[in-house]
Amino acid sequence: MFTGIVEELGSVAARDGAKLRINASLVLDDVQLGASIAVNGCCLTVVDWGSEGDAACDKPTWWAADVSDESFARTALGALQAGDPVNLERPVRMSDRLGGHLVQGHVDGVGEIVAAAPDLEVRVDDRDLLRYVVEKGSITVDGISLTIVKVLDDGFTVAVIPHTLEVTTLGTKGPGTKVNLEVDVTAKYVERLLAWKSDA
Repeated sequence: MFTGIVEELGSVAARDGAKLRINASLVLDDVQLGASIAVNGCCLTVVDWGSEGDAACDKPTWWAADVSDESFARTALGALQAGDPVNLERPVRMSDRLGGHLVQGHVDGVGEIVAAAPDLEVRVDDRDLLRYVVEKGSITVDGISLTIVKVLDDGFTVAVIPHTLEVTTLGTKGPGTKVNLEVDVTAKYVERLLAWKSDA
């Protein structure tokens, strides 16, 4: 479980088939084999890590994950290339403040930026996904917890503050860029419970 508050702006070191290698530092402070790290909102599992350059440096500077065909097909991770910046977040601990909203790291769909931040507009072609988008509700765009300003017939808008533009990838993404979307899981649970009750 994540919060949608990006901890670090990393970068893609390399992609070799299904293996994605990410340059990072902060999110590797307590790295362990099998740990989860969200990359642009997609929860990935750490399978390797190491350091570049100074061999005496014990602090890792990169980590790697195996990305399934399913994840590449259902997210925007497949478009990443070496050098691309990525939003990184470790899972929330029970003692942490929940600064954003509850985020699973399970991407629900891919949207397309129509207008760049700060007045970000994202088009969503999946009509089923749009039913979970509500004014003043939460949504995760590339792993960033944001508040919806306006719901459109084919998407939504959010207002992005300067700090978020500075510390995430949204400051560099323009029209036509694909972004990972995760809707508020609470809405999906409520819908499921109501549907189950009406069927009973």
